[in-house]
Amino acid sequence: MSGPTATAELLADRGEAAASEEFFRSRPFLDAEGVTHTLRIEAGGAELLAPLVVREIPGGGERDAISPYGYPGLAAPAGAEVDPAAVDFSATGLVSAFVRHTLGEPPLSGASARNVVQIADPELPPKSRMSDRQQIRRNLRRGYELRLVPGPGATPAERAGFLAAYEQTMQRAGAAERYLFGAAYFDRVLQSDRAWLALAIAPGGEVAAASIAVRSDGFIHYYLSGSADSHRRDSPMKNVVVALVELASEQGLPLNLGGGISRGDRLEEFKRGFANREEPWRSSEIVCDPAAYARLAAADPGGFFPAYRAPA
Repeated sequence: MSGPTATAELLADRGEAAASEEFFRSRPFLDAEGVTHTLRIEAGGAELLAPLVVREIPGGGERDAISPYGYPGLAAPAGAEVDPAAVDFSATGLVSAFVRHTLGEPPLSGASARNVVQIADPELPPKSRMSDRQQIRRNLRRGYELRLVPGPGATPAERAGFLAAYEQTMQRAGAAERYLFGAAYFDRVLQSDRAWLALAIAPGGEVAAASIAVRSDGFIHYYLSGSADSHRRDSPMKNVVVALVELASEQGLPLNLGGGISRGDRLEEFKRGFANREEPWRSSEIVCDPAAYARLAAADPGGFFPAYRAPA
């Protein structure tokens, strides 16, 4: 039986080797996410580069890694396909790595289907519900205004309005600490010239709903969003989504609305009202050190990866 035919190494470069103009590998995003390393895989002359956050595993001094949030994927030549089982990961010193892919076919074979995202594609007939259209028109008649601002040009007041709406949404959802991004995070990602802040401004002038939209790897992404408690009844986020559908059309790109927390939930159903197709989103769960992984993962937590980090 033949051994590994590809090699991997870990570069302590804050993700610089994988950095590009694409938002999810841009310097502002990598910095905001605290990226520490680049995973470099060489296979048959092809080089694959993934930004990673390397972490200490509690209790033993060993390390694992995870991709930054969103759709960072790997910088790779077109058509590249590498089998992780054919890669020698020993030089990385990692126990495991969780790699989030961009949309489309990933360059690592055997990737897992994690979710299905909703897409508003300008190449297909548009889709909307009559009830949504009525709500959107009603908001405009009431005096709601839409504002689409390039990220670097967003004012402190606009950023603060977004942050307040986002934090209220996370509190309502009981979101995990991982999603409680602070002002410094948003300030950094909005420095990207591939980011926009879309705002629904209520008649009184306050931010009623807002979303950060970003351009990366052939999509406009509806990235992070929120609605203020005081305006939820008017559903101003519907107006924001329409503005992003129009932005994507102007850019000649599909809009990735993302998915729900679970298949068929209310969040997915909301997004489905504006989508005209779906696309799978995938990840790769790589065991770099099988012996260490087996020792740390004493029990199967029902599919959580890495098993030794499963919530209690």
